[in-house]
Amino acid sequence: MTEPREIERIVTMALDEDAPWGDLTGETLIPEQATATAEMVAREPGVFSGARVVEATFRLVDPRIAVEVLAADGDRFAAGDVLARVQGPARGILRAERIALNLVQRMSGVATLTARYVEAVAGTRARIVDTRKTTPGLRSLERQAVRDGGGRNHRRSLSDAVMAKDNHLAVLTAGGADLAAALREARERMPHTAHLEVEVDRVDQIEAVLAGGADTIMLDNFSLDDLRAGVELIAGRAIVEASGGVNLDTVAAIAATGVDVISVGALTHSARALDLGLDVAIEASGAEPADAAAEGSP
Repeated sequence: MTEPREIERIVTMALDEDAPWGDLTGETLIPEQATATAEMVAREPGVFSGARVVEATFRLVDPRIAVEVLAADGDRFAAGDVLARVQGPARGILRAERIALNLVQRMSGVATLTARYVEAVAGTRARIVDTRKTTPGLRSLERQAVRDGGGRNHRRSLSDAVMAKDNHLAVLTAGGADLAAALREARERMPHTAHLEVEVDRVDQIEAVLAGGADTIMLDNFSLDDLRAGVELIAGRAIVEASGGVNLDTVAAIAATGVDVISVGALTHSARALDLGLDVAIEASGAEPADAAAEGSP
């Protein structure tokens, strides 16, 4: 679960970016005493993610705004479903609506795409995990969205595990150094609680990596036949991760090879934001209510 202070940090940054000196339009056109009730409505089906983001966005703009989130993280919804309802000062609601929608549309898009991958590998041992290919500044929210879609998280950052990829290995073995010995020496320098993952792109690299003490071996861009051969060769001596060439058309066949983990960069770098809208009813003091659809505001 994303920490509340991390959500507040991200939302505050987004609000400051969107209205650095206030909302000139709202403060010019909307009476200070005007109130509104607004509903966040789904324009298409999906998986919801971002309940606490909705709450934080409206609260940080104006704590007088009452927020009722009607969908839980991970809930599936249909087009037309009301996901959240807010009531309070109209200026605050209109200032917050674009940021709330931007973030929740993004998170729900990631959750929805993740759920499709998870469904595609149902009945296999494979876990669908994300990568570090996230939107800068939004990693915490996108990782939560992956979890809300039924996926798992890979390492959060470069600080969390030792992950030797092809470029690391090229430097490590420059001059003909033995790969297994180089990995063992590296392992001696690691904290005893750290995890060692090594990427390989050929079956004949696997034994040396196992001898070097890898906890996870990533089989990168392997054919299906080579994935099956890699799983058989590793034989439970390390976690087997498949990466590269993964999409919704290929993921089921990759999972069927017996790998433990499938990392999918597309979960975060290619997810489409879902179409959600904020339908607002404005009630200005001394005036009759007027309906407005705010989801299309730029």
